[in-house]
This record gives sequence, structure tokens and C-alpha cells, in this order.
Amino acid sequence: MNRKKIEYLRFLADMGEIFIPIPNLQNEKRNTSTELSDMAEKRAFSAASLNKESAEKQDTISADKKKKLLDEFYHQIRDCTKCALSKTRHKFVFGAGNADADIMFIGEAPGGEEDLQGIPFVGRAGKLLDRILAAARLKRSEVYIANVLKCRPPKNRDPLPSEEEMCLPYLHRQIEIIQPKIICCLGRVAAHALLRTKANMSELRGQVHKYRNIPMIVTYHPAALLRSERFKKPTWEDFLFLLDELKKIKSR
Repeated sequence: MNRKKIEYLRFLADMGEIFIPIPNLQNEKRNTSTELSDMAEKRAFSAASLNKESAEKQDTISADKKKKLLDEFYHQIRDCTKCALSKTRHKFVFGAGNADADIMFIGEAPGGEEDLQGIPFVGRAGKLLDRILAAARLKRSEVYIANVLKCRPPKNRDPLPSEEEMCLPYLHRQIEIIQPKIICCLGRVAAHALLRTKANMSELRGQVHKYRNIPMIVTYHPAALLRSERFKKPTWEDFLFLLDELKKIKSR
């Protein structure tokens, strides 16, 4: 069986799929021992291995210093009233995760559950993101997750350009502190806000963009996967692409 098909089936299983598609094995070359060896090597390429060199290649700001700076920044902006969203929010959703993360995930805005808890990606889409991360052998504690907006837009509408302009400096400061090696933009809305483009997802995916001089890839928002099964395979491909790019960056 083709190695990529095997990996995709494993990805679906790790995400909790009950009904796994059975691939057509006709006319396919099968070398079980080689396939299993290749798959084991790929799965060994985990977050742990990606983070192995971080102590040796320490940035100018230590991990402890980054955490302190993020905490200080949060307390500086948590009572923000720059836009009308401050009047309707329950909690300011700053961001969460490893202050010294190699990967930073950025979505568009908090949803209802995030607004109540003050933590990004904790609703249905967030739980699916956790499963995707686990399938890619990543943990929430190893990455950093934030949004373009820090407050929930009413009824989860798309962010307004004026709201993005008000909030983006906050995100810029977070990126400046964390210094991620790569950014993964979750969804069309966030990608449009960060890249200043109206390109569709098919044009944005599968390539490395630059955001504030940091490599960035674009994939589907987990909410899109909840709406349609067809987004699962491309999302899996995007996460493999993300890990491959990070490996290249760390090997330079």
C-alpha cells in the first residue's frame, strides 16, 4: 500500500474516525516491511524530535524571559477598550501555550466557549484541533495558539477591518516575543487579515508565505472540518507540510 495512504489512514484513526475508508489495493506495489519502516520513521518525527535542538540553538531571549514578557504584556492589554467588542465580550482571549514555541497557530477570533473561558480554541473546533495536533505528534503545551482578534465578534461574525487593525499590533507583539520558527494560519479569514490578500484557500495552501519575516503556511480552520469531511485530507497534507518545513528550518 502507498505510504502516504497508510499515513492518512493513521491520521484519520488518531482523529477519532470510526469509519475508515478501505483503499483499493489493485495494481499497487506492496512491500510491507519497507512501508512499516518508513512509517515508523515518519511518526518518530515528532514534536519531541523537533524541539531537541532548542537548548543548543537558544534565541537571544530565554524561555523564562519570554514567558515573563508575555505575562506582562497580557496584564497591559487585558482591559483593552479600543473597539466596541470590549463592550460585548465576557473575557479577553489573549493566547495560550508555550512561550518558547517553534510553531505558532493563529486563528481569526474567539468563539462562544473561548469568550467564556478566556482561552483560545476550547470549543468544538478547539477539541478537533487537539486531535489534529495529537495525530501530528504535537501537544498544546509545545505550541502557542492565538487569534487575530482578542475578543469575540457578536454571533461569531467575521472580524471587521477596523477591528483587525486595532488588534493586530497585539498579535505582532506576541510574535515578537515568542519568535516562532514557523506560523500556521488557521482558515481563510485569518490568512486574509495577515497576508492582506483575497486569494482563495487553494491558492494559499501548499506554499510558504512570509509574515513579518517568519515562514507561514495556511491550512483550513478546524471548524471547516466539522462542516465537511472533504477538508480532512488536505488538512492532513498541510500538517505534514508544516512539519517538513519546520525540519528544514531547524536544519539550517
